[in-house]
Amino acid sequence: MDQTTLGIGTRLQHTQFGPGVIIGIRYATYLISFIHYGIKEVDKIDTNLDEIIPENVTAEIETASEAERSLLKILHLWNGLSEVVPLGDKWRGGTLLLQTADKNLKPKEIPIEDFFHKIVMLRDRLRVLEQNINSNKKLSDEEKVNIQQYITRCYGSLTTFNVLFKNNNQLFVGDKGTKED
Repeated sequence: MDQTTLGIGTRLQHTQFGPGVIIGIRYATYLISFIHYGIKEVDKIDTNLDEIIPENVTAEIETASEAERSLLKILHLWNGLSEVVPLGDKWRGGTLLLQTADKNLKPKEIPIEDFFHKIVMLRDRLRVLEQNINSNKKLSDEEKVNIQQYITRCYGSLTTFNVLFKNNNQLFVGDKGTKED
């Protein structure tokens, strides 16, 4: 398969990340939204990629494909969906171990990549919530500010997880407080 000619909306299967859809194209890479791993940037010549070719294509599938492309375009424009948020290099391949106080119970082990993905998705959803609040016509400015303060406090609560991020410009930032003179 010539993977350098695929377009936005193409469905793919990756041996490591599973099924996904191309949502962006760069010179040498694709931005692919994977069902279980979120958005990843993958080389166009990655041999782990295979195009999923739907069988028995009908008008319904084509219509859904157009709807998907439109939805992806809207999400890309309004939600910053194309942002690639890398995990810090020292955490790659690591696990998060949750151990109960009762040592007789088996601990829960979670791949750090999965945990990090959930944190990034939470951040993305908070951003969407902020946008929805700010664009809401029924809320007064005072109500928007009051709700926005809760979101800011949520970001502040999530700063504990900043240690996982590779890039400092993608960290959670909460309310830094104000000094009264």
